[in-house]
Amino acid sequence: MHFTVTPSLRFYRRCALAFVLALCPFAASADTTASDEPAIPDTLTWTVPFGVGGGTDVWARFMSHWMAQSLPGTPAIVINNVPGGGSLTGASLFYSRAKDNGEQMLVTSASTQYPAMLKDPRVRFDYDSWTPIVAAPTGGVVYTQPKFGKTTDEILEALRNNPTKFAMQTPTGLEMPVMLAFDMLGLAVEPVFGMRSRGEGRLAFERGEAGVDFQTTSAYFSNVTPLVNDGKAVPLFSLGVMDEDGHIVRDPAFPDLPTFSELYLAREGTSRDDVAYQVFHKFFASGYALQKLLLIPKGVNPDLIARYRQGARTLMSNDDFLAAARKQIGPYKPVVGEVAAKQLAAAMELSDANRQWVIDWLKDRYGVRVLTK
Repeated sequence: MHFTVTPSLRFYRRCALAFVLALCPFAASADTTASDEPAIPDTLTWTVPFGVGGGTDVWARFMSHWMAQSLPGTPAIVINNVPGGGSLTGASLFYSRAKDNGEQMLVTSASTQYPAMLKDPRVRFDYDSWTPIVAAPTGGVVYTQPKFGKTTDEILEALRNNPTKFAMQTPTGLEMPVMLAFDMLGLAVEPVFGMRSRGEGRLAFERGEAGVDFQTTSAYFSNVTPLVNDGKAVPLFSLGVMDEDGHIVRDPAFPDLPTFSELYLAREGTSRDDVAYQVFHKFFASGYALQKLLLIPKGVNPDLIARYRQGARTLMSNDDFLAAARKQIGPYKPVVGEVAAKQLAAAMELSDANRQWVIDWLKDRYGVRVLTK
């Protein structure tokens, strides 16, 4: 069949062709934008500088499950445990070996932050070279044996006049702010170092070898609440949580329990300007308000970092994640991106004078020598 193209048809074809050509630059621009967006690697490796089964390892495995689901392509996330040196070995190796291709991240906790703040010579890494993706706060509670009383005033008075023990891991670890809180309240609490975990400290308390103990929120809910219900332990105070203004306020997990800050600031002649309180506040901020951190080298493509942060931010509106996190770490909402970065920078900034105050306090009060760079 012969088909003849009429002049009018030629006109419409020319118009259609012109329309398509006009659209081409926009199409090319869209393709270029899509191709320029950095791809999330198929496999990510999270270095956890602690052994399997510890609190940081459990948090990392919990978060990796949810983060993988919130990222485009659902990448596989591999947990690489590198224990040793109280987390300093793994963190130092990550610092020296991690590439800035976006495939490698590091998970840290208070046990990593504190030595860095004190300039421990074993620290061979620099937090300034890493940027946070997400940070998870936690709370904690100090509790006592029932023999010291039932009310706050009774217990504080008893602990000021009756020396008792507190089973600890290390003088510069997670319990250090708690030990400082005891001193600031004038309590006759003496540390016993060498526990391998907070769980061992709790067992010493249950055996009656320690008069006071401390547990973070998740461990308190699972292991201490039954003791309280059975009349074998009495909660004394919480460490609290940090509000948007940087002040320590009551913990939503323990709204009826006073914070250490409340008890200290209620004492005559005390204020937030006290050096001891400033030191406590710094270590609380880095060890509890930002207790678990997911970090990535700053040299990674900023657009890729932004995609990881967006994945974490998406979780903040995921009801299933929030419900699971509430069971895992308590009613504390993770902090994401630049907010976490600003809080971390402020928390890790310990003045030379305040650092020396901590070193002198540990030496004079407990005979603990802290080496610094």
